Amino acid sequence: MKASDRFHKIDKDFRSPYARDRDRIIHSASFRKLEYKTQVFLNQEGDFFRTRLTHSIEVSQIARSITTTLGLNEALAESIALAHDLGHTPFGHVGGDTLDECLKADGFSHGFEHNFQSFRVVSFLEKRYKNFDGLNLTFATLEGILKHSYPYQKSFLPAKIHEQFNLNTHPSIEAMIVDRADEIAYTSHDIDDGVNSGLISFDDLKESELVCEILEKVEAEGISHEDDEMFRYRFSSHFINHLVYSLLEYSRERVNGSEVQSATFDAKDEIPIGLNKELETKLKKLKKLLFTKLYQHQNIVTKMYAGKQAVRGLYKGLMEEEKMLPKYFYKQLSTRKKHRVIADYIAHMSDRHAITLYKEMYGKL
Repeated sequence: MKASDRFHKIDKDFRSPYARDRDRIIHSASFRKLEYKTQVFLNQEGDFFRTRLTHSIEVSQIARSITTTLGLNEALAESIALAHDLGHTPFGHVGGDTLDECLKADGFSHGFEHNFQSFRVVSFLEKRYKNFDGLNLTFATLEGILKHSYPYQKSFLPAKIHEQFNLNTHPSIEAMIVDRADEIAYTSHDIDDGVNSGLISFDDLKESELVCEILEKVEAEGISHEDDEMFRYRFSSHFINHLVYSLLEYSRERVNGSEVQSATFDAKDEIPIGLNKELETKLKKLKKLLFTKLYQHQNIVTKMYAGKQAVRGLYKGLMEEEKMLPKYFYKQLSTRKKHRVIADYIAHMSDRHAITLYKEMYGKL
């Protein structure tokens, strides 16, 4: 039998349900737009800096490594990881906060929340089938996107969401792993991007006991600060390895893949995925240091302020003249509230798209 004949006889999907989820997410328009959405540094500032897309790929890689080692479902973790930031607006968290303020000022008490927006993207806003909305993902993937790691108790959620998802429980262990992989990835690459940009240095971060421990490992390899790129790379590698191996050591005895794979825990239950208490404290202190030294740096705050004004301007302009909406969103005005349609359109934008439209709106060509 020819190979072509053998494969021609496959008459059903050969992928697992979660692998199918992953593929649908990767081929969505919202996933592609992550390439031009800010992580910390605006995409226009250089090719080196992480975007929401590269961040999501890094989270996926770390989550896959952990789930495989613990005997859990790698494809489920990968799907949740790749989709976890689909609801983010342009200009990072400040864009979402600004959109939230705009909506609340117009009487929408629940405003904008990026976790729920990610869920809405894959279950409603993406249109890939004639007879229903969304990407047709499995329950476990949707739950992981919605809840991340903890019970997602939000009063603004529609009743049908409360009915379909038990919001008093944790999601799957795979989702918990994605949540910690997210933390490991952004802490590591924000340090890398921050040092590469010149906004911070490793000397600035030596207030962190955890950073000092990782620096000792890099220096033990005989690599000097003068070899800047290699030094940063080795730091990131040691940092991620240290946290991943520590997480595995802490979690391995608490997770039995044959018994709790994709299980759901009550809110009162202890989460089986984590780090020992001492390391959790060190990591928390490092994140606080990064907030002060990097995220609140004058250069970052200035860029984010510009992004905030762009989001406000887009929202105001589109509310005044809804005919500027593209056809897909404009058609929704007949069946949905105008404020929410406009918010969905802005959230869907890349940084580049938002900046370009803002300049066109206000004559800054």
